[in-house]
Amino acid sequence: MTTASVNERIQLIVSGKTNEETCSPALAKGPWEFDRGPAAYGPGSSMSDLIPTGSPIQGALPAEYKTASEAELHERIIAAKKTLGDKVVILGHFYQREEVVQHADYLGDSFQLANAAKAHPEAEAIVFCGVHFMAETADILSSENQAVILPNLAAGCSMADMADIDSVTEAWEQLEEIYGTEPDENGRMPIIPVTYMNSSAALKGFCGERGGIVCTSSNAKTVLAWAFERGQRVLFFPDQHLGRNTAKAMGISTDLMPLWRGRQPLGGNTAEALLEAKVVLWNGFCSVHKRFNVGQIEKARIDFPGVRVIVHPECPMEVVDAADENGSTDYILKAVAAATEPTTFAIGTEVNMVQRLAAQYPQHKIFCLDPVICPCSTMYRIHPGYLAWVLERLVAGEVVNQIKVDGHVAETAKVALERMLAAKPA
Repeated sequence: MTTASVNERIQLIVSGKTNEETCSPALAKGPWEFDRGPAAYGPGSSMSDLIPTGSPIQGALPAEYKTASEAELHERIIAAKKTLGDKVVILGHFYQREEVVQHADYLGDSFQLANAAKAHPEAEAIVFCGVHFMAETADILSSENQAVILPNLAAGCSMADMADIDSVTEAWEQLEEIYGTEPDENGRMPIIPVTYMNSSAALKGFCGERGGIVCTSSNAKTVLAWAFERGQRVLFFPDQHLGRNTAKAMGISTDLMPLWRGRQPLGGNTAEALLEAKVVLWNGFCSVHKRFNVGQIEKARIDFPGVRVIVHPECPMEVVDAADENGSTDYILKAVAAATEPTTFAIGTEVNMVQRLAAQYPQHKIFCLDPVICPCSTMYRIHPGYLAWVLERLVAGEVVNQIKVDGHVAETAKVALERMLAAKPA
């Protein structure tokens, strides 16, 4: 029987009981081992990414949660949830470890969880088992009397950190010098900002203030169409790959998608190239999806003739082009669930989700394109120990690790997020 737990596979690797590989044996340790010292993304796919100065650091986790067995933490979480009842709702992202998502009231992608955050006004607390930008979004969309809690404050996102408010504002000012600020004869603005959900609240607010919008991987095409109705071109950040793959699928030539490199004059481009552009892409990426390559797809096709290859649109363009299909995490899940005959699936997305699908659908052979087990560094920072801790503090009447977006940023970010929620894919 296939286990749904990536942690179990990693523990077998480090104990020498399997020939599988992991990108870092440190993944077998409790995440609290990496809460000490300077901020870092931690072991996993983002371990080599540069983290910005001043990034959040998680405080010390009480020893009882570090030493408790998996079974004990499981029972404590169940007991705390029972005590809290409707006062708490737990949201879990598809990329969370199995030991966490089994306690989630809602499991989904960022678009689905954003909707779920709005749907429970009766809950006093929303515990978001995901990463920082997701918890920010939940706080913006939930009501004032609700507390949004991130079990581990160190659960950030290296992609989100690749675009900051200062560098994006600087880029915008340079683009306005080239394009101007007046609409054309059809009322379309020179450029519309579109930020991926994987970005800070400040950047969502930036878009809200400037007639822009937020997108997710599930509605990116719908959002770009929305933006082109209102603008002549788009500045898309922070993920270049989602922007490129989506625009290309809409028939836009890659020649009209210059890459903007932050902190360089005109992003390293000529004014002529920017004037011809349809989509200006920020030079950001997801470290999980950057691991996938065409060679892995070719090997899968040799090893498993007739394999169905599905990848996430955060993968590089050449990987998306080589796959049979690409789509959001929800698309991938629905594709597997809809397969009526035993099928071999090679999937290019985060390994926790792939492993869970393999366990849920044993009639299929399902495996991750990347043979090396390398989960998202920051999603993996959420551990049952932290979940048990924040829930038991709620039982005791104390809110810890609250994520709060205040004032003007929250107001303007909500504008862009509400536009996103209204842009439902066909």
